[in-house]
Amino acid sequence: MSALDAGALLDQPLLQPSEVVELEGLLAQTLRTGGSVVLCQAEAVTLLEAVASGVAGPGNRVLNVVTGPYGALFGGWLRRTGAEVFDLVAGHHGLSEGSFRKSLAGMDTVALTQAEAATGADLELAGLLRVAGELGVLTVVDAVAAIGAEPIAVDDWGIDVAVIGGQKALAGPAGVSAAAISERAWRRIENNPAAPRSSTLSVLDWADGWLRTDRSRIPGTPSVLETRALLAALRRVHAEGLDAVERRHRRARAATLAAVGALGLRPWAAEGRRAAICTSVALPEAGPGLAGVLQPGVLEPGALLAPGDGPLAGELFRVNHYGRAAELGMLLAGIDRLAEALGVPGEREAARQAAGTAWEETA
Repeated sequence: MSALDAGALLDQPLLQPSEVVELEGLLAQTLRTGGSVVLCQAEAVTLLEAVASGVAGPGNRVLNVVTGPYGALFGGWLRRTGAEVFDLVAGHHGLSEGSFRKSLAGMDTVALTQAEAATGADLELAGLLRVAGELGVLTVVDAVAAIGAEPIAVDDWGIDVAVIGGQKALAGPAGVSAAAISERAWRRIENNPAAPRSSTLSVLDWADGWLRTDRSRIPGTPSVLETRALLAALRRVHAEGLDAVERRHRRARAATLAAVGALGLRPWAAEGRRAAICTSVALPEAGPGLAGVLQPGVLEPGALLAPGDGPLAGELFRVNHYGRAAELGMLLAGIDRLAEALGVPGEREAARQAAGTAWEETA
């Protein structure tokens, strides 16, 4: 590490309350809410566990919509609270409002994941939330991957808790997360005797130590670098314009789908259920194409071309077109690598052209 790099990372001045206030304001704009925003000095998986521990307990009946491994994980945390939890497996084919309404009968809470990062699967979130609102059900949304790639309209859609992280479409750090929490959700948490207090998993601690104070002193020891990095990421997002950032992700999805089709591959998630952060692609049938894609160095965890996680490794790979990768030049470079791996370099130019056309035509 050079002296310049070390100087940028070390001996940081103390984080100022004004920086946290600015960060909360940008987070609220990003989530399209006028309500309160809670910060968590940890990756979003910690805050998701904290939310599950706060909103649920003995006596609660929770519908947990599972579109992939993150939804399944959230269900486990809910069960640990003593709540009665019912998993509704939507998978990559989505969920109709009619079946959702039937499944919500007798429930007081519903948890959903939008833009499942492991599968590239989406939900018709606004419509499902409208149904939950009609039935008076408290709504919890894991929007960690969706935020910045797809609209998350907390107030207009009636979301009670929306948890986000900076490391996906916002192109920020992983070490600080946030949640928008409605007044109804605060009442649920405050009236829940099982909700953690004086704990890393307590959102009430942040409310009491910061939100309900004059905000002149940041509670605890904040992650200075991570918090400033998230602030910088959000400043960049809003300088570009949130609508423009979301549009880049839509264009990246369209370009990827067009290229995948031109290379003779098929998307894994169902049409209309394909997230804007990544495109899951069914692995080719056994043969040279499959062997080429699976050869070392083609698919790398966290890269633009990434393998499926866990049991999904044998079904799909992902094109992770989120954050700064939601850019045509980077996608075209990935298409070139994929065409070579499949053993169809002659199809590369057609795939590039299809991607470019889809990018230009997507609003």
